[in-house]
Amino acid sequence: EVQLVESGGGLVESGGSLRLSCAASGFTFDDYAIAWFRQAPGKEREGVSAISNSDGSVYYEDSVKGRFTIFSDNAKNTVYLQMNSLKPEDTAVYYCNADWVDGTGAYRAYWGQGTQVTVSS
Repeated sequence: EVQLVESGGGLVESGGSLRLSCAASGFTFDDYAIAWFRQAPGKEREGVSAISNSDGSVYYEDSVKGRFTIFSDNAKNTVYLQMNSLKPEDTAVYYCNADWVDGTGAYRAYWGQGTQVTVSS
């Protein structure tokens, strides 16, 4: 069974830092990419960052470039999102995601339960 478990959210003042973790299990971690999404109240879920665990390539959404860093520990099957210089507009529930096309050709998407990040001004 595929599982993604986020942790590390919390309340922080503007300018502060948090590190989110996404612990993955139930699939071959090294073969797939893991992404972080976030959803603020009243807004659509948006992609924040992603990392390919096979080649290490990374992606950042423009608003977090230079402030957030994504990295993985393949030995622990865990992806981290280091968030620095946090702003009130970063307040959201953060989710990690893994998706792929399985052997039958079906698209599979998996999500964690989410972790709340609140940045006070």
